[in-house]
Amino acid sequence: MRFLIIDRVHPILMEHLQIAGHHCDYLPEIDAKEVMQNTKNYDAIILRSKVRIDKKFIDQNPQLRLIARVGSGMENIDVKYAQSRGILCLNSPEGNRDSVAEHVIGLLISLLHNINKSNLEVRQGIWQREENRGQELMGKIVGIIGYGNTGSATAKRLLAFGVTVLAYDKYKSGFGTQNIIETTLDKIFEHADIVSFHVPLTNETRYMADKHFFKHFRKNFYLINTSRGQVVKTSDLVKYLKKGKILGAGLDVLEYESYNFSLNAQSEDLNYLRTATNVIITPHIAGVTQQSFYKLSEVMARKILNAIGE
Repeated sequence: MRFLIIDRVHPILMEHLQIAGHHCDYLPEIDAKEVMQNTKNYDAIILRSKVRIDKKFIDQNPQLRLIARVGSGMENIDVKYAQSRGILCLNSPEGNRDSVAEHVIGLLISLLHNINKSNLEVRQGIWQREENRGQELMGKIVGIIGYGNTGSATAKRLLAFGVTVLAYDKYKSGFGTQNIIETTLDKIFEHADIVSFHVPLTNETRYMADKHFFKHFRKNFYLINTSRGQVVKTSDLVKYLKKGKILGAGLDVLEYESYNFSLNAQSEDLNYLRTATNVIITPHIAGVTQQSFYKLSEVMARKILNAIGE
């Protein structure tokens, strides 16, 4: 097969494919506008988030047999239409689940112990101890929404902190263990001190966390989102942060990101989040580590070769 790789990936991906006898052209610097002009002679395209693989793209490339995204989310690919045209669609969420899980723990610890807030204060010459008295993670009840690769990896790490993990997944069942309680959204609303999102972006999950969602929580709670920005409606998040219903938020993703994860937006709500001392924002890096860079590509290579029978 002839593979076109249009985003930066670890060399291990090409190595595996070439050893198996496949041709790979690696063009990570190619402009998104140029991609369409360079796909006609390829059976497969490997990407991250540079372009949208939509109906128009697929119709103009009827020779495609495989679309592979080195990463987790598939929202920039019309998977349903591609599959209807006999095109195999693959991703590699196993490759960055450990990185995301660790990032969630980092956001939580920083929020609860005022690490980010007090660090910024000290840099400004402000030394306040009592005002930064924090909360221990031990004993808290954490609701995990979405129990796929990152949700399950996060839950397992949380157990080491002595928390109770409530996990909900609309499309999975039978995953509960002695320590991880498979539950419903209603139980999370009733008991959770912390909620962490690990869902893909779909029509179902877009703005799942809005004012109607937030008002169901019996307790004031902390919110973590490392999934996709549009899972959380920012204006409602800001409203409930101001009310104190949401005690703090750790956000690795924002509603305002484009499909390729760049951020070119301004709004009053975004400005509020940037200045709020109980909000931590990172630039969509939860799954971005040196180790995940390798693992995402290695997993992708194995999946491709297994799928095409080699």
